[in-house]
Amino acid sequence: MVVKDCGNHGNPRKKLYWRIFYVSAAFVAAVLFSILLVWLILRPKKPHFVLQDATVYAFSLTAPNLLTATVQITLSARNPNGRIGVYYDKLDVYAAYRSQQITLATRLPASYQGHEDITVWSPFVYGTAVPVAPYLAASLGEDEGTGTVLINVRVDGRVRWKVGTFVSRNYHLFANCPAYINFGNKNSGIAVGSPIKYQLLMDCHVDV
Repeated sequence: MVVKDCGNHGNPRKKLYWRIFYVSAAFVAAVLFSILLVWLILRPKKPHFVLQDATVYAFSLTAPNLLTATVQITLSARNPNGRIGVYYDKLDVYAAYRSQQITLATRLPASYQGHEDITVWSPFVYGTAVPVAPYLAASLGEDEGTGTVLINVRVDGRVRWKVGTFVSRNYHLFANCPAYINFGNKNSGIAVGSPIKYQLLMDCHVDV
């Protein structure tokens, strides 16, 4: 009697590979699901930025359309999360007027912020003879003539969230802080050597 081998038993090594694949995939899926579940339960909130004050050392427009500005700002950030820490990576701060950057970017020191902690920075932002568009120069001249100029202090950088021992990937952070600078009807702005400090306490709009 002849027994035929139909080949239904398969390759044992191939079956082993598939089992390893299924177990590995299930493990990865379980880990990702756990991270997602923890994330949804904790619901991380965006940091809260406040522009506390600004000391203007120079802010003057000269022909042809050149702006010189030197400002020291006090900026605070609060972590509103009770169970999540925040890593601040590569934060750059600069001043802008009507969406145009008017100072160089100043790098803030990288730092870690614990649960509900507050971090305060006091950087200088400055620009010497920065060219501005003619229409912006005209608008800036009008604002100086009325005595008040609205500039925006902006923070652009990266943050990471820390939950227990888990640290997330980098997320882009952008904060926009309005600052109304009162020149007291000085058409020429603030000249170098006559610093004026403004208490602002302006909340910043933060996107993460």
